Amino acid sequence: MKTSSLRVIVLLATISILGITITQVYWVRKAFDIVQDDFDRQVNAALLSVAQQFFKINNSPTPSTNPVTQVSSNYYTVTLNSDIQPQVLEYLLRTELESRNIMSEFEYGIYDCSQACMLYGNAVATGSKSKHVEFTNMPEIPNASYYFGVRFPDKEIQLANKMGIWTFSSVVLLIVIIFFGYALLVIFKQKRLSEIQKDFINNMTHEFRTPLSTIALSAEVLRQQAEQIQPERTRNYTTIIEQETKRMRQHLERMLQIARTDKADLQLKLTEQNIHLLIEETVNNLKPLFDEKQAQVNLQLQAIRFTCLADKHHLTNALFNLIDNALKYVNQLPVITVSTFNQDKHIIISIQDNGIGIEKDQQKRIFQKFYRVPTGNVHNVKGFGLGLSYVKQVVEAHKGKISVNSAKDLGSTFQIILSAL
Repeated sequence: MKTSSLRVIVLLATISILGITITQVYWVRKAFDIVQDDFDRQVNAALLSVAQQFFKINNSPTPSTNPVTQVSSNYYTVTLNSDIQPQVLEYLLRTELESRNIMSEFEYGIYDCSQACMLYGNAVATGSKSKHVEFTNMPEIPNASYYFGVRFPDKEIQLANKMGIWTFSSVVLLIVIIFFGYALLVIFKQKRLSEIQKDFINNMTHEFRTPLSTIALSAEVLRQQAEQIQPERTRNYTTIIEQETKRMRQHLERMLQIARTDKADLQLKLTEQNIHLLIEETVNNLKPLFDEKQAQVNLQLQAIRFTCLADKHHLTNALFNLIDNALKYVNQLPVITVSTFNQDKHIIISIQDNGIGIEKDQQKRIFQKFYRVPTGNVHNVKGFGLGLSYVKQVVEAHKGKISVNSAKDLGSTFQIILSAL
């Protein structure tokens, strides 16, 4: 899929999800307001009924104005101007609220305006015993001698319980948003993998094109020389063919082995190995490359315990990859230091170079398959982005660890930690 098409799809999907979310929030808010208005009406009706019953009990005239006042979202006052018996008030409040299906806990208090003091207060959980409560914000009401106040501390919970379908739909929408975000991550990850694989194919084509061209040219010249019978030139061209064939075979074997091998599938033949000897053999095998690059290689093999259980083939390949990278990624004459030392029961293999270095944000990704660090002005380094992935697989298969310490233009130091015998 083209990047532009993917961006359009993601943009439209994001706008759709955003629109649905805004709509959901709007209707949930409207639904909450409706439920809240209904709660307020029911409470006002219940309190008005309680007030009318008190007027009847005390033979008091019914006032022309509504005695019920909603002071805040969850606090109501009722003006009676007559004595209020707490037990009767609590019974009437319970009865009227339960009859209107208001089952939340409430607090009530009785205030004497003539003495400017609170006479009584309780907190009542519907269907449970009441407990004494102190009202601290019962102000004096003008032109009133007695009034009682009712507060619903859990009003929001009561309202939320009445919004079952809206709560369910909001949870479903949240799940959809989470799934959408996860789907986006998967899509972008797959797109990135697709781009990496495309780069891999391009690099692979590059790597094979040069040796194949050389082999084809050498074979053609060899055929012509064979007709003219020139042994020396024939020997030179057969040597070129042999070298390029070997080079291409190494690329192919490394690519196939790394691409299909996971740590769990890496079959190791563990034997007791002399790490110093392995390092020396690897360095000797790379001597032609050192000479070609005019590289300076320093061995500082200082470990006292330098043997461990290892697979000679894979561990040698891992060392080869690290040293080969030190030769490739450098803008000056390579200086490579291979050292060993012991730490607790481990042997540390350190490979330090004076190359172009690796930026901090790239260091966590260099061990991923197919990933290649952007090399700035170095354009002549070819590869598949599989070498360091293979090195990490080998080290971890040996139950070891690998780390890198690097900075841009200041070189890199790779350390392999293995258990020593």
